[in-house]
Amino acid sequence: MKMLLKIVGGILVCLALVWVVLRITGLNPHDRIPGLWLTGDLVTTPVTDWSFTDKVPTIKLQTQGRFLLPHSITINCLAYISQLYVTSVYPAGPPRSRNENVMRDPHVRIRIGDKLYNRTLVPVTDPAGMPGVLQVRAKKYPQLKISADATIHVFHVFG
Repeated sequence: MKMLLKIVGGILVCLALVWVVLRITGLNPHDRIPGLWLTGDLVTTPVTDWSFTDKVPTIKLQTQGRFLLPHSITINCLAYISQLYVTSVYPAGPPRSRNENVMRDPHVRIRIGDKLYNRTLVPVTDPAGMPGVLQVRAKKYPQLKISADATIHVFHVFG
């Protein structure tokens, strides 16, 4: 019994150390490989014009995943009428975890360069707002085509 307690205690100590290291270092996503916490310098001032992201090909987006662990990904962004939007386009099928995470908790952390922004994502549900955003997306990312059976989610960044 004492041996079992030592083994379980050792595993718990190792897990705690791994958690502390990851919490300090982050584990930012890289290309298509997801990560955990985003690291950088937190910006607390309001941003009224996101057009500076026109020159930024991708951003990092951290959502709150299941089991209280953050889930961060690399995602496209675009500025439309000085407002920031992110789009999630994928083949028809079940929702992606990032969309489920945002629907469960819309509070996200965005990393642009080495700056962090705490914001809220709101799904764009008004069909009148979609064409303008999708036109800007097509212009910024001409290599990314949207197939006829694709599922498209557009999120407006607030905060």
